[in-house]
Amino acid sequence: MEINKYTDITGVVTTEAIPEGRMVLLTASSETHNYGSREDLPGVKLPDTSAEAAMARFCLTFAVDNTEPPLFIPMPTVSDTSFRYGFDGAANVPFSPEVHLTPLSMKRGLTIPSGWLALAFGPGVFTVWSGEYVAHNSMLVGTFLAVADTATEDAETAGKLKYSASATFAQVMEIDSDLNLTFRVNY
Repeated sequence: MEINKYTDITGVVTTEAIPEGRMVLLTASSETHNYGSREDLPGVKLPDTSAEAAMARFCLTFAVDNTEPPLFIPMPTVSDTSFRYGFDGAANVPFSPEVHLTPLSMKRGLTIPSGWLALAFGPGVFTVWSGEYVAHNSMLVGTFLAVADTATEDAETAGKLKYSASATFAQVMEIDSDLNLTFRVNY
């Protein structure tokens, strides 16, 4: 996802695994981390119903992380929160992480795991890659978009933008030659 222009940004915690670039709605979060440091952040989730899809007004992306690569996901830990002996400690194995040499916010097509910090962008202009929206022949510059939900579509398309003849919350600005969608969230 590319962030072209924005006016509103909110730090959030994901309450489920959500692919980057999906539209989400705010919800309660009970995530605790480091003695409650995330309890006051709002949670986000994918819309399950058409009523929730109407409230899904935030475009989600990874939080910016200043950790130097390589990044190990998940990080090995022991039960008492002490990290001793690194990857050689018996309590830290077996361990089979994903290793990333590039910050996650700079990669395409990743899913933000449940319980992770993320950024939810409100009104603005964003670009999502081909396949990250529900393509339709009527999607032309200026047409309006709605948000897909699991009840109307399926779990794979929940949170993706789709063509709408009646919604006015988002609008197509460009579909480039690679079929990447640039859209504007109006409110």
